[in-house]
Amino acid sequence: MAVAPSPITSVSVSKPKGNGKIEAINPPQNALFLLPKCTSLKELKQVQAFAIKTHLQNDLSVITKLINFCTKNPTLSSMEYAQKLFDKIPQPDIVLFNTMARGYSRSNTPIQAIPLFSQLLSFGFLPDEYTFPSVIKACSSAKALEEGKQIHCLVFKLRLIHNIYICPSLISMYTECNEVDSARRVFEKMLDPCVISYNAIITGYAKCSRPNEALPLFRELQVKSLKPTDVTMLSALSCCALLGALDLGKWIHEYVKKHGFDKYIKVSTAVIDMYAKCGSLEDAVSVFENMSVTDTPAWSAMIVAYATHGKGYKAIETFEEMRKAGVKPDEITFLGLLYACSHNGLVDEGWGYFYSMSDKYGIIPGIKHYGCMVDLLGRTGHLDEAYKFIDELPIKPTPILWRTLLAACSSHGDVELGKRVMERIFELDDSHGGDYVILSNLCAIAGRWEDVDYLRKLMKDRGVVKVPGCSSIEVDNIVHEFFSGDGVNTVATYLHKALDELMKELKMVGYVPDTSLVFHAEMGEGEKEISLRYHSEKLAIAYGLLNTPPGSTIRVVKNLRVCGDCHAAAKLISQIFDRQIILRDVQRFHHFRDGKCSCGDFW
Repeated sequence: MAVAPSPITSVSVSKPKGNGKIEAINPPQNALFLLPKCTSLKELKQVQAFAIKTHLQNDLSVITKLINFCTKNPTLSSMEYAQKLFDKIPQPDIVLFNTMARGYSRSNTPIQAIPLFSQLLSFGFLPDEYTFPSVIKACSSAKALEEGKQIHCLVFKLRLIHNIYICPSLISMYTECNEVDSARRVFEKMLDPCVISYNAIITGYAKCSRPNEALPLFRELQVKSLKPTDVTMLSALSCCALLGALDLGKWIHEYVKKHGFDKYIKVSTAVIDMYAKCGSLEDAVSVFENMSVTDTPAWSAMIVAYATHGKGYKAIETFEEMRKAGVKPDEITFLGLLYACSHNGLVDEGWGYFYSMSDKYGIIPGIKHYGCMVDLLGRTGHLDEAYKFIDELPIKPTPILWRTLLAACSSHGDVELGKRVMERIFELDDSHGGDYVILSNLCAIAGRWEDVDYLRKLMKDRGVVKVPGCSSIEVDNIVHEFFSGDGVNTVATYLHKALDELMKELKMVGYVPDTSLVFHAEMGEGEKEISLRYHSEKLAIAYGLLNTPPGSTIRVVKNLRVCGDCHAAAKLISQIFDRQIILRDVQRFHHFRDGKCSCGDFW
C-alpha cells in the first residue's frame, strides 16, 4: 500500500456508489481511513506524511491512532517510533500513557514501561485499573521484581488490591520472578477470586514445578462452580505430566472432551505431552491420530514422545510423515530428533539433523540442541570430540553442557577428562552437589581415594549438599513419594519388610546387589547392600506391587538418573511378577517387561 504523492486538495473524490452520487471526504477522515489498512511501519509513515501535508501533525486524535498502530503488535522499531510520537505531545493523557505501557509490556523491551510509569506519576496522574496490569506485566516480562514490589505497594496504597484486573497481573509477576509464595499471598487476600486469578496461580505453581499445590486449586475452582478455560486445562495437564499422575490425567482428558476443550489444538497437544510423560505412549498416539487438525507443536510433541520412550526410529519416521504433510518443523521438533538420535546411538543421523536446522530450515540451535549433541557424542564414547564441540560453541557454554559431558566421562571411566571438565564447571558454578558426587564416584571406581576425600572435603567446606533421590508413584489418585534411605534408620514398617522379602526373592533368581556402586571405603559389604536396598525407586516399585492389582502396570517417576542396581532389579521384578514397570527418570523412560528394558541397557 502506498499514498499517492500528488498534491492533495481539500476535497477528495470517492468512487461513485450505486446511486451515482459523488461524496466528499474531508482530509482528516481520509487519513484515518487509510490507517487501518497499514500493514507495516513504512506504510504508517506514509499516512503520517499525509497528515503533515494536511496540517494534522499536531492533531491529538491522529497522533493517538498512530501510536495505537505502533503498539498493537509491538516491535523494537515500532515502539521507538511510538515513543518519538509520544514525546512530541506536550500534555499526554492517561489513555496515551496506558497505550504506551501496554505496548512496552508486550515488546522485547518491557523494562521501558518503568520510566514511562515514573513519568506518568510526575505528571500528576493517578494510575488506574488499565495502567497497573500493563506495567505489572512489563515487570513480569523483565523479571523486575523490586520494581514490581514497589508498584504492588502503590496498588495497596490506592486501595486497588482487590481489583480483578490487577490481582492476576500481580500473581503472574511474582511467579515469573520465582516468588510463588508471594503470589499465593496475593491470591489468598482476594475477596472473590475469578477464573483468571485461579489460572494465574495454578499456572504459576505449574511453571515452578509445584504441581501438588496447583491441583488442589484446580479442584477448588470446580467446587466454586467457576468455569475453567483452555488456560486452566493447559496448566492442569502440565501438573499431571510433572507428577506422572496418569489416572488424574485421564480424568482431566475426559473433562476436556466433555466440555469441548479438545477443539483447541494447544489443549490436545498438552494431552499428548501429559500421556507421554505419564508413561502411556499408546494413549498419546491415540490422541494424536484422532486430532482433526495437527500443527507443528502437535507433531513435535509426538516426536518427543517417541524419543523419550526409546522409540528413536519411530520418532524419525514421524518426522518424515510431518514433512510429507507439509508441516514446517521448529526448535522442539529438532530437539526430539536429536534426543532420539542420542538415545539410540545414531551419531551420523544426529549430525545430519543438527546441521539441517540452520542450513535447510533457518533455525538457530539453542542450548538444549547443543546439549543433545554433547549427550550423543558422550554416550557413544566420542568424549574428546564432545569436549571440542563445547569449547568451540558460538555461545558461552552453560554448566549443564559440561555436566552432560562429565556424566559421559563417568560412564566411560575417563578420570582425567572428567577432572578437566570439572574445572570448567567450577568456573561457572561450584554449588551443584551432583557434580562432586559424579567425579567422586568416578575417582572411587579408579581407586583414587585421595581425590575422593578431597572432593568430599571440598563439598563440606563449600556447604554443598547432594540432592536426595526421590521417586513417586500414583495409587488411587494419590501420589506417594519415597526418598532414598527411607527405612534404613526407621522402625520396620510393612513396606520395609516387604522390600526385604522382595530382595530375597530376587536373589533366588540370580540378583546380586552391585555394591561397587556404593563409593564409601569405610562401609562393609553388608552396609553397602542395605544402602542399595532402600533406593527410592525400589521403595516405589515395592509399594506398587503391594497396592495395585496383579498384572497391572507400575508407573514410577524419579528425579535423578536411575542407578544400575535398581535397573537390574526392575528387570527381574518385571519377570517374576509378570508386571510391566514404566520408570521415568530425569533422562528418559524405561519400559521393563519380561526381564528386559526398552533402553537395551543403553542409557
